Amino acid sequence: MLGDDLCAVSWRARPGSFVGLMTLYESNFIRLGWLVGDVRRLAPEQRSRVTDDCELKLTLLERGPYTTMLQLTYAFEPAAGAGAGPDAPDLAVRVYHDARVAEAHAFGVGASRLGGRAPADGGDLGSRWARNVMLNKWLEYCVDRGHRFGPAVR
Repeated sequence: MLGDDLCAVSWRARPGSFVGLMTLYESNFIRLGWLVGDVRRLAPEQRSRVTDDCELKLTLLERGPYTTMLQLTYAFEPAAGAGAGPDAPDLAVRVYHDARVAEAHAFGVGASRLGGRAPADGGDLGSRWARNVMLNKWLEYCVDRGHRFGPAVR
């Protein structure tokens, strides 16, 4: 997609390496921008509906001067007799504004039922790599499907 060239680096980053992970965080930030624009201007909760795809829900969890934490999930209709609430995929994403990177902080089925505070699936490089590859591909998929979130109305 357009904008990938903004992640150009002067070295070859090996997949799964720390350098590769930082480049992936940069790519996540770019793709998230395609979906939401300026993260600092988001409303506390928004939904995106497009034809022939699931409803996408974005919830603002924390807003600070240098970081924003949000939750991105699909909002499925609950099955008969089941409790309401979104199901997988369910990602908590921390955006670092000044560094212009976005990190998939936590991932899990039903993390939203825990107030968006599901523990990270592990802090090791391999776990971080897996979560962030998932976020990267999912963001591109959502944009390709036509999902978008607008800025907060003031």
